Amino acid sequence: MGRGRHSKNGRRGPARSRRLPGLTGTVRVYDARAEVETAEGVYRLGSRSMREAMPGDRVYVSLHRGKGGARRAVVEHVIDRAVAAIVGVFEPAGPLGAVRPLDTRIKQDFFVLPADDSPRRLGVEPGDIVSARIVDYPSRTESGVVTLERRIGDANEPSLGIECVMARYGLVDGYPQAAVDEAASLAVDVEGALADPLRRDIRDRFVITIDPVDARDFDDAISVARTVRGGWMLGVHIADVSRYVDWGSAIDLEARRRSTSVYLADRVLPMLPERLCNDLCSLRPDEDRLAFTVDIELDAQGRVRTYEPYPSVIRSRVRMDYGAADALLREGDPDGAALDAAARGRAELAVEAARANGVDLRAFLRNADALARVRREIRRKRGSIDFDTPEVHVLLDEAGMPVDIVTRERTAATSLVEEAMLLANECVAEFLADRDLVSAYRVHEDPSPDSLASAAKTLTELGAVEGGLAAGIMLGDPRAINAAVEDAAGTAFAPQVNALLLRAQQRAVYKSHNEGHYALGARAYCHFTSPIRRYPDLIAHRVLKVALAKHELGKKEALARAPRLTGKGPQALEAICPQLCRQASDNERAADAAANASQKVKVAQLYAGRIGERDTGTVSWISDLGAFVRLDATGAEGLIRMNALGTEWWDFDDVRLTLTGDSTGTKVGLGCRVVVEVASVNVLRGHLDLKLLHVSGSAS
Repeated sequence: MGRGRHSKNGRRGPARSRRLPGLTGTVRVYDARAEVETAEGVYRLGSRSMREAMPGDRVYVSLHRGKGGARRAVVEHVIDRAVAAIVGVFEPAGPLGAVRPLDTRIKQDFFVLPADDSPRRLGVEPGDIVSARIVDYPSRTESGVVTLERRIGDANEPSLGIECVMARYGLVDGYPQAAVDEAASLAVDVEGALADPLRRDIRDRFVITIDPVDARDFDDAISVARTVRGGWMLGVHIADVSRYVDWGSAIDLEARRRSTSVYLADRVLPMLPERLCNDLCSLRPDEDRLAFTVDIELDAQGRVRTYEPYPSVIRSRVRMDYGAADALLREGDPDGAALDAAARGRAELAVEAARANGVDLRAFLRNADALARVRREIRRKRGSIDFDTPEVHVLLDEAGMPVDIVTRERTAATSLVEEAMLLANECVAEFLADRDLVSAYRVHEDPSPDSLASAAKTLTELGAVEGGLAAGIMLGDPRAINAAVEDAAGTAFAPQVNALLLRAQQRAVYKSHNEGHYALGARAYCHFTSPIRRYPDLIAHRVLKVALAKHELGKKEALARAPRLTGKGPQALEAICPQLCRQASDNERAADAAANASQKVKVAQLYAGRIGERDTGTVSWISDLGAFVRLDATGAEGLIRMNALGTEWWDFDDVRLTLTGDSTGTKVGLGCRVVVEVASVNVLRGHLDLKLLHVSGSAS
């Protein structure tokens, strides 16, 4: 069992050191401490031990054993830099300019050299907030050097926190001019596309899109009908990005570099130029569009009988949003009355549009919903795990200021789209894997036995799972994990079960060869359904097109198509696919972290006007920083730091995930109900700090 003793301010005593062998790891910096995360464990870094390292850097450290046997790390040198740009305050410093980072985790100031005219060119004044690109990193003997890239404004700029997030993760707004110009020269050419013998004209089919109400790009559409055998014919139609983006073109190279679109709280940083993602490749209603279709026939139990992928031309007939689709699916449901009037109004407009095409939209959606239900059951029986992870989303006004927080949860409408996309992805992955083709597969490895054992032990001690189920979890049986999630649904244990079992999972990654997908229980899986926003999907489209050409038209035609789809020579897809997959995995992780951080910035911005307010909530996680609490009023998560728990000392148990007060014996753990007060916020860091007022009950 791992335990740590903390005072109300979380400090530990000093230790003398004895040098141990070195390791490589990643620097993590928090408000009151820094550490290095290595394959062998996590070690503390003292303030002087950081040296020239910055947050996120990959470093080589030496280990030193101090008093009491505690190991501490000292940075010896930086291997790879994580931070490429900073946001900070510009001030003159003699002949130089100085930029003081707003991210307080970065301890170094940076300088603008006298020969650099970027402050004058951008009209920067003393005290302005600027975005600066790092030219030279700080060393033990010299300060870091930057050049200014953009004047953001003053400290009251609503987007300042988001700019800090973008700088932290090396994200940039805008798109290279060469790629923009290349996109401007493109056009939808239906007749030219239909000259390809592989492409089929299915514009007579009734096809609809279902997306979030505020979506601007529509890259997937569905068609569904019942078969005479009592099953379904499902069509999944995906924007044919590969028709417009040639291998090695300016757009392609930039899309490779980005790998993914990034969805921040106040903006989207797209993988492709706007001309493509919001126009040519967007499956807008009543417009002819080039697509890649997968037709899937299923029997009455939802099992796949046959599937067929092919390039197509489609015409979406109705643009629906999730709220409107749910309004139709929940008609007659007493709880459906809670849906807002606007969603019901949009639903009626969609019904009229479908009727004009001779289709009963209600029946269409009921068929799709029935299919989704049987597909979920099939996945459940084979061991697919469905974690319940509500998503907090901040609503902004036109000025970018937060006005409310909503929690996005799975609904019938989101589920029917999700199941259709999952099935299309599986069919395409099976097609590629059966032919042993190099592509971008989505691989999810089995969780480590140690992680599962730790989660099962904690859940057993909490009383959330019983012995038999815990044994199954320890063995890595996905059915046991899914059963634990399902059993906890709707109970007080749901947050703990989902959090602990989700944290025990490996992160899914992209690989150039198929290795299966543990959480989905799929022998092969890839991403095919979002080539507008994910580069691995574009890879799958290209490989699939070459494979279809070989199968339908012969090897010679496949070789003729390959250069514009997958390249040739040493820089062809087959040669560099492992590298592209690694980069896509890394960029996806950064994009997810940036998106999450941007939402936290807006949450903090909203709560900046609520200091002193009280609320109830549930403890969602425990760490040596304190207790994280999910607030009832908004679903936002804040942190009760050690020094806000009370005046006593607290023991942190990292196995049972509890904090225990020395004097009172009070335990704070997962699932505890608490009353808290909003203590403070740090908008630039996205921190919402709470003060504990009362604990309802005690953690077991």
